[in-house]
Amino acid sequence: MNVAEAVGEALARLGADTVFGVVGSGNFHVTNALIANGARFVAARHEGGAATMADAYARVSGGLGVVSLHQGPGFTNAVTGIAEAAKSRTPLLVVAGEVAAAAVRSNFRVDQAAIAAAVGAVPERVHSPRTALADVARACRTAVAERRTVLLGLPLDIQAAGHPDSARERPPAGERPRIAPLPVPPPAAVARLADALQAAGRPVFIAGRGARLSAAREPLAELAGRCGALPATSAVARGLFAGDPFALDVSGGFATPAAADLIRGADLIVGWGCSLNMWTTRHGALIARGAKVVQVDVDARALGAHHPVDLGLIGDAAETARAVTAELDARGHSASGYRTPEVAGRLAREGRWQDVPYEEHRDGKDDTDGPRIDPRTLSIALDGMLPRERTVAVDSGNFMGYPAMFLDVPDADALVFTQAFQSIGLGLATAIGAAVARPDRLTVAALGDGGALMSVAELETAVRLGLGLLVVVYDDEAYGAEVHHFGPGGHPLDTVTFPPADLAAIGRGFGCAAATVRRREDLAAVADWLAGPRDRPMIVDAKVTRDRPAWWLEEAFRGH
Repeated sequence: MNVAEAVGEALARLGADTVFGVVGSGNFHVTNALIANGARFVAARHEGGAATMADAYARVSGGLGVVSLHQGPGFTNAVTGIAEAAKSRTPLLVVAGEVAAAAVRSNFRVDQAAIAAAVGAVPERVHSPRTALADVARACRTAVAERRTVLLGLPLDIQAAGHPDSARERPPAGERPRIAPLPVPPPAAVARLADALQAAGRPVFIAGRGARLSAAREPLAELAGRCGALPATSAVARGLFAGDPFALDVSGGFATPAAADLIRGADLIVGWGCSLNMWTTRHGALIARGAKVVQVDVDARALGAHHPVDLGLIGDAAETARAVTAELDARGHSASGYRTPEVAGRLAREGRWQDVPYEEHRDGKDDTDGPRIDPRTLSIALDGMLPRERTVAVDSGNFMGYPAMFLDVPDADALVFTQAFQSIGLGLATAIGAAVARPDRLTVAALGDGGALMSVAELETAVRLGLGLLVVVYDDEAYGAEVHHFGPGGHPLDTVTFPPADLAAIGRGFGCAAATVRRREDLAAVADWLAGPRDRPMIVDAKVTRDRPAWWLEEAFRGH
């Protein structure tokens, strides 16, 4: 057995049950070893797509994501996906070939470790045949226990070397890296948070990625009910409080008018695994003058990083919520707080974007190619057609608020929002990874036309896998965010607008079902596809109105 084979066997034993990638000479042997030891390999058409698929798979499955890459250009092709995963604290293992130390003139030579570190990933390496299994175990442990994206470099000369007989060192089949004990704040800090909750009349909880990762729904919901808090989430944690009649849905630029008003009325805001950044607080405008701000996070560096806090606690969101609930129990404290009949009635009437009246956008004078559908009308109609058990994967762009907020999701695993790096072109691969992780749910890929065309090669992957994927393209024939940001200033827009493209025809060319949607009635083709058998993807080329920006865009661009 050589080192490549030993590494593949060890990775399979440590949790690499599904691996995404593009195979070249540098990762050929380790990938085949993974397959030989029971891993499923999903071949993507581009390394960037492979990395994003593995990222989404890890987010939705709750396990370790693994991507296998060739050295040099194979690795650099994947860097944007790796950066998104690293910024999202996804437990992702990037298994990449590496030029041998002696091959100083190799055209594949780049400093992969430095590139990984530059985008926030942790560089690791298999250093020698003797240390190979320990190196692999360390990389997996860091990825899982610390929720980090880790590069595991496999130098070609070490891959080809014989592996010493190390049967005693091999991890037993089924063994997984253990997650470190979750931190809980000291009793004095817990008591101070309990004091703040007791003193508050209108508390609001904002749960973020950390709360989602720690499965904090139940302990946070119990604590919110005990102290009368209204729970909200950041966009990435949407769905965490689905079904709670007092939930505000998303805080920040995507917030409904009712949610924004109620958050601004809070006298105490507690961020749970939430950075309280400009997106979630509308640059601080949602935090009233005089309101107390508390932040709970496992990372001390996150406390107060984006907004000043009156109290910062280092702790896991779920465990801290349980500790505070126990403290309030010991005090015998319970309060209705912000949970009044008036608030309940308002949220029942205005709590969803579907409930907010709007004047339908009409076609502009330049729409000579035919009518266009309002993206709100499109999204609301789709929401009523789709099964409740769904996964929604959203790309980046002007359009993204419509599917992210108008398509309901059943839980926090059902919205996969790859926006930590704000790259367009990740949505399709995100949807593929999510669909592989949860084949029991219908996966919807919501894309702009720019992101769709940037990633179009992965349609072949979706077809080859037989995924019943609904791909909805909000097609305004432009990079809409730039059009609406720079257009009012009279700047030329030729660089960000494009002639019409028949995306439905492109989809059919890959083997997808397809339809062009200009009116609500055109969605009948989607209803037919939803009825089954859904044995191939469907592309919906939705020609959306383009005269006005999305409601959240002006606020978002204040941060640029």
